[in-house]
Amino acid sequence: MGFIDIIKTIIFGIVEGITEWLPVSSTGHLILLNDFMPLQTSPEFFNMFLVVIQLGAILAVIVTFFRKMWPFSSYLTDRERKKIWQNWLKVIIGCIPAAVAGFLLNDFFDEHLSGTTVVAVALIVYGVIFILIERFNKDRNFYVNEVSELSYFGAFLIGCFQMLALVPGTSRSGVTIIGAMLLGVCRSAAAEFSFYLSVPIMLGASVLKIHDFGLHFTGNELAVLLIGMAASFLVSIAAIRFLMNFIRTRDFKPFGIYRIIIGIVILLYFAAAH
Repeated sequence: MGFIDIIKTIIFGIVEGITEWLPVSSTGHLILLNDFMPLQTSPEFFNMFLVVIQLGAILAVIVTFFRKMWPFSSYLTDRERKKIWQNWLKVIIGCIPAAVAGFLLNDFFDEHLSGTTVVAVALIVYGVIFILIERFNKDRNFYVNEVSELSYFGAFLIGCFQMLALVPGTSRSGVTIIGAMLLGVCRSAAAEFSFYLSVPIMLGASVLKIHDFGLHFTGNELAVLLIGMAASFLVSIAAIRFLMNFIRTRDFKPFGIYRIIIGIVILLYFAAAH
């Protein structure tokens, strides 16, 4: 693995770490990045790499929210421990719709809805939706201000929104946050619950992709995976903290505007290229 390949892989990890948690679609950015500076891998490996690189981002969630996610810490009171278990039950319930849909439809979406046009349109459409929802929520009072206040049925409904993320370019964090806000969950709690949901969903998707690809990695492919995940982990920690601080005082409209711009750029770029 040459020096240039290492730099490319680190850049992919950085882009993944930033865009996975901000509601702007990591897949769309990685596809565009690969066109500018392609990794020297097979198409089959790159398709798997787009998903499995998220394992580094998952680890960042666990590290950042460890105190809120780990129910076995000795310093917890019985009430706090119970609250963590209840939150995990909500996560499991919220993951059911996307897990079922992903198992049944994953191959279909990979085959028919993985093109750059689909990614660009999804970026633009959900960018507009973000802006409209923020206008709708301008003077709204949210009744769920912490994940512990979210009902089990609410968690299930948010999980139904998460199914939309099967379409590339949608942004898993974006649609779950949108769904949560429509249900009356404040921005910070919506983002936090979205992070929790990501752990089992992204882990399951990664295992499925590795299973489909097989374990016959070349040395170069294994190095690409490990370096990409390491860069993604480090950058994800900063991106998660940035987003949680950002939404304490601001809304998601800037991300909606950015999605529209990058979606138009992708459409124009690939139209000109072909």
